[in-house]
Amino acid sequence: MVALGLSVTACEEQKSANGGAPAAPPPPEVLLTTIETKDIPVSYEYAGRVAGSREIEVRARVSGILMERTYTEGELVKQGDLLFLIDPAPYEAALAQAEAMLQQQQATLAQAEREWKRIASLFERNAVSARERDSALSTLELAKATVAGARAEVRTARINLDYTRVEAPISGVTSQEAVSEGSLVGTGQDSSLLTRISQLDPVYVNFAVPDAESLQLRNMQESGALTLPDDGRLKVDLRLSDGSPMADAGYVDFTDSTIDQNTGTIRNRAVVANPNRDLMPGQFVRVMVKGMVLRDAVTVPQAAVLQGPKGMMVYVVDGENVAKPQPIQIGRAIGDRWLVRDGLKNGDKVIVEGVIKVRPNQPVRSVEQKPGEQKQGEQKPDGQKQQAQAGNR
Repeated sequence: MVALGLSVTACEEQKSANGGAPAAPPPPEVLLTTIETKDIPVSYEYAGRVAGSREIEVRARVSGILMERTYTEGELVKQGDLLFLIDPAPYEAALAQAEAMLQQQQATLAQAEREWKRIASLFERNAVSARERDSALSTLELAKATVAGARAEVRTARINLDYTRVEAPISGVTSQEAVSEGSLVGTGQDSSLLTRISQLDPVYVNFAVPDAESLQLRNMQESGALTLPDDGRLKVDLRLSDGSPMADAGYVDFTDSTIDQNTGTIRNRAVVANPNRDLMPGQFVRVMVKGMVLRDAVTVPQAAVLQGPKGMMVYVVDGENVAKPQPIQIGRAIGDRWLVRDGLKNGDKVIVEGVIKVRPNQPVRSVEQKPGEQKQGEQKPDGQKQQAQAGNR
């Protein structure tokens, strides 16, 4: 009871010394950073899908029995390699018949030329009539036309015979055969698909950009806030499905001029080198488009941004060390920082640590963060920890 009475008496004496009110807490200590505008490289990430830069359907161009497949499915073939052989016997016979017909017509032409020379000589001596001369000339012209037709038939027969050898139109990787050996293949509307060839070096990576984001980038570029590389070519990095990166993989070579009505996006395409065939058609990848630079950009650490009643805000400290709430408009995240579209300017001092202790329009005890300075709460490297422990001892 005596101890309790002494304690109460001590508290009453302390209140009397302070004028009857408890002592005010000291201003909270906070860490500040000064806003500096600077040029910031930015990149944008999208989902993409790989496609062969050239994808060819190999079809039969003549009808017949498929006699042989000469390639290994799924392997690389070179342009001009033999892929399939269609039974050539009917086309060899057709070529021989066309050549025989040509020889016959050439003989007829030679006879018509001799007859024309004889008639023309007799006509000059008035030995034959003009009617006979005209008849010989008509026979000669008809023989010439017949020979030209026969030559065309020979050329067609030779082309059809060549088509019995189905060769690779491009270099690339073959798909599984669509028709087995021994099958009857056709032409025209029923032209038989034999296989497909995909050129895999380079490959295309197709991706889509939302139209709203595309419009924003275009407006920023027109205003000078965003600049492109000097050559206007945006480079791309890729991240594969297993997370492995492909740096400087390629560049954007096509942007569509229309918006897809179904998705509200604009189609884009990148050309990517693929010498080791790491990328396959149909594969999904992440596409990082880079090469753009934001001019005089303002960013703040994400830890400094709070959700206020009217949107995003930060605390700005004025010259009298009073923390005032400042509404801001944030853009995209750049690393561990937010891009600030509006609300902050060069030289503003923003609280980055100790925000939860701050009250609006109340004084704070500020410590400004210097470049390369270690933040509060971070652990020192092992060497510095050992030196500190040695000093304490």
